[in-house]
Amino acid sequence: MTNRSTLGNHRRRPAALLLAAALAAPLLSGCGGTGTAATGELRAAAPASRPAVDPARVAATAQATDAFGLDLLHALTAQPDAAGRNTVVSPSGLATVLAMLLPGARGATADELAKALHTDLAPEQYALAVGALNRPVPTADGLTLRQSDQVWTQQGFPVEPGYLAALAAAFDAGVRTTDFEKDPDGSRKAVNTAVEKATEGRIKDLFAPNTINGNTRLVLTDALYLKAKWASGFKPGQTADRPFHKLDGTAPNVSTMGQTGDLKYADGSGGIAGEPWQAVELPYSGGDLAMDLIVPAQGGFAAFRKGLDQPQLDRILGALAEQPVDLQLPRFHFDTSNELTPTLRSLGVHSVFDAADLTGIAKQPPLAVSTVVQKATVQVDEEGTVAAAGSGVGIGVAAAPAPRQAAQLHIDRPFLFLIRDTATGRPLFLGQVTDPQAG
Repeated sequence: MTNRSTLGNHRRRPAALLLAAALAAPLLSGCGGTGTAATGELRAAAPASRPAVDPARVAATAQATDAFGLDLLHALTAQPDAAGRNTVVSPSGLATVLAMLLPGARGATADELAKALHTDLAPEQYALAVGALNRPVPTADGLTLRQSDQVWTQQGFPVEPGYLAALAAAFDAGVRTTDFEKDPDGSRKAVNTAVEKATEGRIKDLFAPNTINGNTRLVLTDALYLKAKWASGFKPGQTADRPFHKLDGTAPNVSTMGQTGDLKYADGSGGIAGEPWQAVELPYSGGDLAMDLIVPAQGGFAAFRKGLDQPQLDRILGALAEQPVDLQLPRFHFDTSNELTPTLRSLGVHSVFDAADLTGIAKQPPLAVSTVVQKATVQVDEEGTVAAAGSGVGIGVAAAPAPRQAAQLHIDRPFLFLIRDTATGRPLFLGQVTDPQAG
């Protein structure tokens, strides 16, 4: 049930991520009483040997998660009141929890989820590919990365054995039992406590009051936590207050770090909405995790962000090449909390909320998703990065180049960031920073 994992062979996940899904059955007859929210032991376990997954499917799933993450970012920043705010999402986290849901979906419900996730794999194959991306990586000095997948189900609820077997094979996920019906709030707190513990206290109260209720029958959670030091840290003595040009035209002084050294760097113009851009990659110590920063030219941020898609992102990342870089980067630390039901609807996911076919989970009663939430946090300073994310789905009844002059990238304007596994290509966190001082 607990799976401590990282990414496999294409891009490794930075920071911390957490994800949860809750499944409920509408209008079930309640039993009354207050309950104790006591949790039972696991009643499913991972197979002795997990199925092998075609590496091509794993690579394609990493690219699909990139595309899904950009869809999320575009949808979340489409509204005028959100376009200018700091935002962070965890594509990997939400994709994982939806991958846990997908093997139980049928018909249009499965088709819509697969389309939003940019995959044409069968549900079980997609789950296995996501699970392969989540394989453990060795702990290294300066790097802590943990992932935990759990299934919580109502005591006595008849979950289909094939569905549980699919989760065990892909995610090492067993089953915990609790009593949502008699003690929904105690059960909610138990789920939230498990998520909070798995993310070192970074994600609290993933499920808000009343989002898990007496009709809840199943909760899926994925918790990811990353604390990573830079391979080459910023020296505190080089941090100084420097202007940051915000979208509203103001330029307050913000605490800005600085370093000069060999880093992967690229720049270009005309490729995305005709806007020039610069990009740099900051590796973390102990493995393949890295943060990529993409900085459109002053005044071009909104058009660039709107036009960025997965092939263009791949071209930017593929153009990165090591050279001397004079880098300045603001410190930042902020949290994001979103109810993602409207966002997923905007991506074409409707039937899972309205007329769901989740009979792969349970034949009766009819199940439907009631809420999808995600919380995420990211902190970047001289030492490195700490990030975490939590997502929840509630289902209710119903060759060495010649030396060159250092490229100059003084990040004094809004920028995008991506935390990824450079070995597997899987995006862990994706976001924008429009105001480094905003919490």
